[in-house]
Amino acid sequence: MKILQPISKFLLWTSYILQGLVSLMFLNGAIQNLLKTDMAVEGIKTFGFPESSLLYFGLILLISTVLYLMPKTAVLGAILLTGWLGGAVATHIVHGDPVFNIFLPVIFGLIVWISIWLRFEGLRQITPVAK
Repeated sequence: MKILQPISKFLLWTSYILQGLVSLMFLNGAIQNLLKTDMAVEGIKTFGFPESSLLYFGLILLISTVLYLMPKTAVLGAILLTGWLGGAVATHIVHGDPVFNIFLPVIFGLIVWISIWLRFEGLRQITPVAK
């Protein structure tokens, strides 16, 4: 069994900054969905979803992001956000969107996991990159 290694302050703050940036993006999206802003309504209709689904999308994204922000549930939140982003990738592919729109959620997903990978020793131990 390995002893938990403390991480440097630089890596700790890097993880917090990355987590904060993507969380702000997710919270912004959740709030726009919950408030049914013009941009959210236009976007949901563009992808073929009914306007009534905005409430559900907003709640799911809000709950997932809050779980991601809390240290004890960060991994669960990351899993849920990864599913959310996977749905975004699938939707962009189905609609034939440009490659940039397809890979942007993938990049955000990587940032979600990198931010907690930097901070959680147990996560670093079970990933092949850490060995």
